[in-house]
Amino acid sequence: MEELPKPALRRGWTTGACATAATKAALQRLWGGAFGADVQITLPKGETPTFALAHRDAGAGWAAAGIIKDAGDDPDVTHGALIIVRVSASDGGIVFKAGEGVGTVTKAGLPIGVGEPAINPVPRAMMDEVVAEAAAIYGKTPHVTITVSIRDGAALALKTWNPRLGIVGGLSVLGTTGVVRPFSCAAWIASIHRGIDVSIADGLTHVAGCTGATSERVVQDLYGLPDHAMLDMGDFAGGMLKYLVKHPVARVTIGGGIGKLTKLAQGAIDLHSGRSQVDFAALAALIDDPRLADANTVLEAYQIAGPPLAQAVADAALRQLNDRFAGPRYDVVIIDRAGVVLARAGG
Repeated sequence: MEELPKPALRRGWTTGACATAATKAALQRLWGGAFGADVQITLPKGETPTFALAHRDAGAGWAAAGIIKDAGDDPDVTHGALIIVRVSASDGGIVFKAGEGVGTVTKAGLPIGVGEPAINPVPRAMMDEVVAEAAAIYGKTPHVTITVSIRDGAALALKTWNPRLGIVGGLSVLGTTGVVRPFSCAAWIASIHRGIDVSIADGLTHVAGCTGATSERVVQDLYGLPDHAMLDMGDFAGGMLKYLVKHPVARVTIGGGIGKLTKLAQGAIDLHSGRSQVDFAALAALIDDPRLADANTVLEAYQIAGPPLAQAVADAALRQLNDRFAGPRYDVVIIDRAGVVLARAGG
């Protein structure tokens, strides 16, 4: 009997996108005088999703709006959580605060400084943008305090890596694109394989697999690769590399942040935070720097050791690739969050 095709997995929206939509809705009430039934925002890649409001409240000098997070078909711990943003005037500029259920950073090595609410840079930038837009529309000065809360966030955070990372009191507000891609190992790996097939069929001799959007952009520009040479590797390095051994392309570039590529350098081929972890004792031994054994994150280790650590990780990742997935000619590019190349090996 012929197997019926499986329905496409439904995408969802990040906590950052939900918080941005709630911020816009709350500003419409604070400065415009009324809530709408829903609110539309523009995501970093130009998509314009619309969110229904699940919470509305206001008082003298403040307004709050809430969005129920829809993670699509991804088994996200925050799916169904109510994300509430309260806006009020600040003494100057945009001030972010952690409300109930949103964590506070207590350890170095994260993209947000110690003492700050765990609201990541891209969500902050998205909320900055909607404040600027609303201020222009309503003729206001963009001096706003934005307090983000997540219902039951403290309990939900115990199911994440936040406690280990030193984020206390709740969840992080995350997202780089605003979109949650459904977690399906089989579907994602199948799409990687199809990308390799297309590259080979088109006669490409150089392809690249990257861990995220920033590293993909940098690697593509670095080598002048066409779009279809960019394999959507994400965390599934093994799914890509095993297929490339059997279906070789002359040259393969692996690009990513130092955290995920440290896992690759230590032998992991599934780079997801829930399925592989960095061995900091081994990282310290890699460059004979015992200080790194007590680091909280690889980013903190890099802040301690500097460029020599990035180069050692790149070299070790290249050795793993050549030893375990022989065939293609590999090179490794380590990139930071701002898109700066920290180290290269091979090539």
